[in-house]
Amino acid sequence: MYSKEQASQLKQAFWTAFGQYIAPHLSAEGLRTNWVNYKTGIKNLHFKMQADKKSASIAIEMSHPDPGIQELMFEQFLEFKNLLNASLNEEWEWQLHEQDENYKTLSRIVKTLPGVSIYKQEDWPELISFFKPRIIALDDFWSDAKDSFDTFK
Repeated sequence: MYSKEQASQLKQAFWTAFGQYIAPHLSAEGLRTNWVNYKTGIKNLHFKMQADKKSASIAIEMSHPDPGIQELMFEQFLEFKNLLNASLNEEWEWQLHEQDENYKTLSRIVKTLPGVSIYKQEDWPELISFFKPRIIALDDFWSDAKDSFDTFK
C-alpha cells in the first residue's frame, strides 16, 4: 500500500512519462498538443484520460450543469457516431446523465481498460498503449467534427 504522497507521485510520474512519450506526435492539424490536458475549445466538453488502481479509461465527457444542454451535446455526438467509430476503430460505451463519484451529472462516451493499475510501473506500457492511439484518434475525429459544436462555445 502506498501513502497518499507516494500514490500522488506515482500518478504524476506516469502522466509526465506519458506526456513525454506522446509529445513528439503532432495533432491532426499539425500542431503541438498537450495530449494529457487536451483542449476541445468547448466549455464543459473534455477528452479525459484517467487511471487508478483497478482500471484506466478514456472518455469524451460532457459536464454542462444544465442536463438539457448536456443532452443536446450528447445528441450532437450521436449524429457523428459513425465518424467517431471510424476514427476510433472500435465501439465505446455511451452514457447519458450518469453520476460521477461526486454525484455530479455527466454524460460520456467512454472506453475502459480493466485490470491495470497506474501504481504498477509494469502496467505502464499497457496503459500507454491503451491511451496513445485513442487520444490521437479522438484528436483526428475532433479536427473533422469540432465546427459542428460551435453552438456550445
